[in-house]
Amino acid sequence: MHKTSDSLSQLALRKFKKNFWGVLSFWLIVTIGLLSLFAYVIAPDDSPNANEMHLSIHSQRPGFEVQMLNIPSEIENRQSLVSKLLFGTQSSDLDIPISSYEVENNVLYYTEYAMDGLVGADKSVNLRVFPNNDYKSYIQNKTFVFGTDKYGRDLLSRVLIGSRISFSIGFIAVFISLIIGIFFGSIAGYYGGKIDAFIMWIINVTWSIPTLLLVIAITLALGKGFWQVFIAVGLTMWVEVARVVRGQIISAKEMQYVTAARALGFNDVRIITKHILPNIMAPIIVISAANFAAAILIESGLSFLGIGAQPPMASWGAMIKDHYNYIILGKPFLAIIPGICIMVLVMAFMLIGNALRDALDVKT
Repeated sequence: MHKTSDSLSQLALRKFKKNFWGVLSFWLIVTIGLLSLFAYVIAPDDSPNANEMHLSIHSQRPGFEVQMLNIPSEIENRQSLVSKLLFGTQSSDLDIPISSYEVENNVLYYTEYAMDGLVGADKSVNLRVFPNNDYKSYIQNKTFVFGTDKYGRDLLSRVLIGSRISFSIGFIAVFISLIIGIFFGSIAGYYGGKIDAFIMWIINVTWSIPTLLLVIAITLALGKGFWQVFIAVGLTMWVEVARVVRGQIISAKEMQYVTAARALGFNDVRIITKHILPNIMAPIIVISAANFAAAILIESGLSFLGIGAQPPMASWGAMIKDHYNYIILGKPFLAIIPGICIMVLVMAFMLIGNALRDALDVKT
């Protein structure tokens, strides 16, 4: 009989594939990641931070449709393709919501859109501003799938671009926490004694401070901003990684392969990095998935408090902050839509963390 032997990673992958919620969460995370990466390509409003405001159509419900007049600018846009992909298109064109228009004597007369039964202002523009006097191609019906926010910005575009903040905060915060947590946890668990006692004292002191309070203190010390929040969240999440790594190394350093490595004369750095850490990666991967979800929630909370990503930068937490009072004003979708996005992404990471825990459990 021919018998094939599978590695532990292959067995773990096979178990993970059998977990429906884990696989679903994985593809959901991949989809949201791709949407955030190509947000400016997909978003209807591809201006930087989707910050194109039209106060005349503010707080409109999902599916709202209006005629939009685009008046082209003579200023040439010399942005590169990479710049447009990463930061949006910097355009000088003017978009105006209109309710009606007519052409007479090479002049386009239009009436600006107005809400609540009001009549908009009547204005005009010469047809010479349009290439070849082709004004019709510059008047199109625009549909706002998620509606507009209180500043008249496209809510769908803001949600897509806001996903970048959540993904970025997750990756960078987890990366910082892994570097610091693995370093201190490895030293404490491997050497023990006074070094272990001192590092555990630092961990316990940091652990005793409420996470949100510690993040606020670090953010205020570093200043408000995009990168400051990333660093602050990462500096508060390393203690969980350090405790897990310390406990795993305390158990692993008594194993026979570590004793053999010492007998061969390998130094401590090589033993920890080449022999112990690769064998304890399973719990680290699981806690990283949980920390990813926690980082998204912390960033949303900071943005809600006004010390996260600063305007006009799009952030799901900031969108909830700007519109939570609209829940009682009959337009709850303005706060519910970004709230659902946060819930779905956090739940996806929690479910994939549970699936990884089951798949990497050597006892099963």
